[in-house]
Amino acid sequence: MANSGSHFELPGKVEHYLGILSKVYKREGQNLKLSIIVNARINVIEGTFHDNWNGGIDGHSVILTLSQDLFLSVLDNRAQLEGEICKDINKLHTPESEHIDEVTFEMLPQAETDWRLESEAMETPRRTIAPERSTRIWGDSGYRVFLSHKTEVKKQTAALKESLKLYGIASFVAHEDIAPTKEWQNEIETALESMDAFVALLTDNFHESLWTDQEVGYAIARGVPIIAVRMGRDPYGFIGKFQGLPCTWADAPSKLASLLIKHSRMLSAFIEVLPKCRNFEEGLKLAQLLAQIESLTLQQADQMMKAHNMNPELSGCWGFSGVRGQPYGMGLAYHLSRLTGMNYSRRGNGQIVRSER
Repeated sequence: MANSGSHFELPGKVEHYLGILSKVYKREGQNLKLSIIVNARINVIEGTFHDNWNGGIDGHSVILTLSQDLFLSVLDNRAQLEGEICKDINKLHTPESEHIDEVTFEMLPQAETDWRLESEAMETPRRTIAPERSTRIWGDSGYRVFLSHKTEVKKQTAALKESLKLYGIASFVAHEDIAPTKEWQNEIETALESMDAFVALLTDNFHESLWTDQEVGYAIARGVPIIAVRMGRDPYGFIGKFQGLPCTWADAPSKLASLLIKHSRMLSAFIEVLPKCRNFEEGLKLAQLLAQIESLTLQQADQMMKAHNMNPELSGCWGFSGVRGQPYGMGLAYHLSRLTGMNYSRRGNGQIVRSER
């Protein structure tokens, strides 16, 4: 606060004036300014401004030190709030020889913490994986998904892996993908280190495995997208913070793909497999994902349009043409327009074209 031996009058009244303003702010519903002056540590620096005009005018600075949370909450409007509180204090002080020249917010020093870890954005060290090892596990393309499962459902998991290929997903199934001559743990770690996403198939005995919980922990540490599939039990432990996806083995491929399509690498993989669509039924399954896409670059949209126009299995599919509407969907042209703001339309010959709106 102000120096008690000072010849100035205003610094000693700042606390009193702020008390009056607290009542004004409360009455007027100015809750943010009320919170600032009530919770701040107040420091007045005297004589920061002097002008000899009219017998002399002196200005003082008021520093309001705020908690970190409060300081950050006012950061965007900091200058405006500082100016308004300064003006409000001066309204209460009559003598013209003194005024508050400025009010400044400062942030209360915090105890030393590892802010990098607290940000949850810090990357964990990763092993360098030789391309040939990665290719051996995942193949040459696709969005890489680790399917964590119990041994007793290895056949169903292997079938799920095959079904996911349609959407551009390359899956790792430990019991199927690790050759007997390979060192088991190293291969699993390689897959975990190079995966794009992690799927826990939570069957009844999932927790009883010696490996599944360790795989979950690895995925959480990596920070990759995680899906907990409820197939008999709910998510638990560290994976309990992820909402469980209820599904059966039959609808798991489409439901998983619909969630994963939100991620950019999965979207790219999906676009890459569109030209490979082999028949009407595959086209209908692929079309189910169109409504789940949340963003698309113009280049990606044109890639999808090209795949549609060059592959008759897509252009002839109701899900991509949109000619039948529900339950097959609005069609590719509609979704490309929705996602890019451009005008995509389907001509009578079944081809999609783009034009400016």
